[in-house]
Amino acid sequence: MATRKYEQRLRAETAQETRRRILDAVYQRLREAPSEPVSIDRIARMARVARPTVYLVFGSRAGLFDAVGADLLQRGGFDRMLQASAHPDAREALRGAIRAIVDMYEAHRDVLRVLASMALLDAAAVGGAVQRMEHGRAAGMAELARCLHEQEALRPDVTVDQATDLLWLLTSFDSFDLLHTGRTLPVSQTATTLITTAERSLCR
Repeated sequence: MATRKYEQRLRAETAQETRRRILDAVYQRLREAPSEPVSIDRIARMARVARPTVYLVFGSRAGLFDAVGADLLQRGGFDRMLQASAHPDAREALRGAIRAIVDMYEAHRDVLRVLASMALLDAAAVGGAVQRMEHGRAAGMAELARCLHEQEALRPDVTVDQATDLLWLLTSFDSFDLLHTGRTLPVSQTATTLITTAERSLCR
């Protein structure tokens, strides 16, 4: 029985290592050739696995990019963003959520930039993964706007829908990238600019 459990643990560890190598190969390929479509054959060679292994692990090309999106969120600090946005004071939740989102974008800026561009050209795989990532952000911003309203932190002339729209804009990757890359602002200043814009536009 002990031997069987040991073998099962080794198989699980091997499967996780294979999964990690494939995901890392995708990141490497996106950085090396951002203008080229991601080839499963190329990814398999870079990860030192057979092509069918990629499909065995992820199910499909779309499944691979879904896993890339989930991995980016996890490694970028998505849990910290959720924790920050759950602060009982809605204004503190606003500030903490934006800081955490900016940190998450900065951690994987190059890959996210490529994915955002590729989503326009490959809606079936990359586009679907990006849309699902964005769906989670949209729900979070709607919840944050609702909390600001319930705590009477919104200006009287700002509706929950309007607050949701502005938060959606300010927490987008493009808003971050225009300031951090386009204007060469440090991460801390980028976050402060977005937070200040949100508070002055939305809050009493």
